[in-house]
Amino acid sequence: MLTLKIAFRNIFRNTRRSVTTLSTIAVGAAAVLVFGAYITYIEYGVQTGAVQRTGHFQVFRNGYFTFGTAAPASWGIDNYGSVLRLIQEDPVLKSISAVVTPVQSLSGIVGNFDNNTSKTFFGTGFVPSARDRMKQWNEYGTGSQGLKRSGLKDSDLSRGITGAGLVRILGLCDRLHLDNCPIPPPAAESAVTAAAAVSPVDLGELAKRDASPISLRSDSDPTVDLLAATAGGAPNVVTLQIARVELQPLKELDDNYIGMNIGLAQNLVYGRGEHKASGIVVQLRRTEDMKTARARLLSLFKEHGLDLELRDFTELNPQYNQIIGLFGSIFSFISAIIAIVVLFTVTNAMGMSVIERTGEIGTSRAMGVRRQGIRKQFLIEGSLLGVIGATVGVAMAYVVAYAVNHSTLTWTPPGQAAPVPLRLYMTGAYSLLTLTWTGLLVVSALAALIPANRAARMTVVDALRHV
Repeated sequence: MLTLKIAFRNIFRNTRRSVTTLSTIAVGAAAVLVFGAYITYIEYGVQTGAVQRTGHFQVFRNGYFTFGTAAPASWGIDNYGSVLRLIQEDPVLKSISAVVTPVQSLSGIVGNFDNNTSKTFFGTGFVPSARDRMKQWNEYGTGSQGLKRSGLKDSDLSRGITGAGLVRILGLCDRLHLDNCPIPPPAAESAVTAAAAVSPVDLGELAKRDASPISLRSDSDPTVDLLAATAGGAPNVVTLQIARVELQPLKELDDNYIGMNIGLAQNLVYGRGEHKASGIVVQLRRTEDMKTARARLLSLFKEHGLDLELRDFTELNPQYNQIIGLFGSIFSFISAIIAIVVLFTVTNAMGMSVIERTGEIGTSRAMGVRRQGIRKQFLIEGSLLGVIGATVGVAMAYVVAYAVNHSTLTWTPPGQAAPVPLRLYMTGAYSLLTLTWTGLLVVSALAALIPANRAARMTVVDALRHV
């Protein structure tokens, strides 16, 4: 206790230098913690968006993930209803699952033949009520509550959603009353008309001939015709009413995306044949249950001899690991820079202290204090600088986090189209706090080691002659 008291008095012999050193450590600690809290929020936000879209897991026919995305109709899960019930009714999975639902991927040509426009699309068939529940998943409270409810009904196969870019390209902005939707120039309109005139297949006539009675056109709800090849290779057409337009996070997705009731997607892809599903989505209540769910799902597949594979959200959303890896690298770089700054600052402060106290060191050695005692004294002083500075930095970080969390700042996370409130996740980040505090303590102690060794190696006579 006496050693700590002496060390505390010694570091404040030169108040200005000590305050500067402590300020450097405190600001460094606060910067690391604030940026770490920001990265934690980003990780949770990106994960929330990914899980809302694709669930924690998706079950596919074995080989679909590698080879089947180009032809999802040929890689559907046979008798997917029994697989769905197997997962939904399993006691282990039932207790940890939030949503278990089938999806159907598809692609083809979408046309607005009243305006002589058409283009390729890729889309997803889903159960509307299940999709709405998935969009409400928000385990971490990132403020990203997902999209509003789609407005689709499970029993209504005629209605769907599209990306804003697709609506713009098809010339439906006015009918859907979209704001900030540019009108194509005359040259573009002429090119579209010419392309439609030389088209080898009149998709409009095909649509009129093959559209089912359920898909009736309405003046209030714009419709588009979807053309795709069935699993048997025959062309098939259905009509889709656009019930909602959703801005997608990527332009390529926004210009091509169509979402619809899974029943309509299956009608388009499989026609009168057996309806299958390209995947089964499993969304858990808590991400920490992924290990348990993975083990149980794989066990079920093996027990029942099912030729299925399992992919988690990090595989379905490769940008997730890329984003987390990028910010992790930035955090490591910033932490290393701050550690180097603290190292040199403390080394300089302790070095100046050794020079100023050379006579005192000689006197202590003459009175019988061993080299180890001198070294210990300076190491404690350096460590005390780290403790005080890091503690003040933690307090500063909490103040900054409180100010940001109670402000109106917003940002748009990667993979999302709408802005969300900006948050700094300090509460619960105990590993980050512990690591930062301990790290600065170790750096400060190491920084004091060189001056402490120099003080301990001083010759007593030379130190006593120092003026």
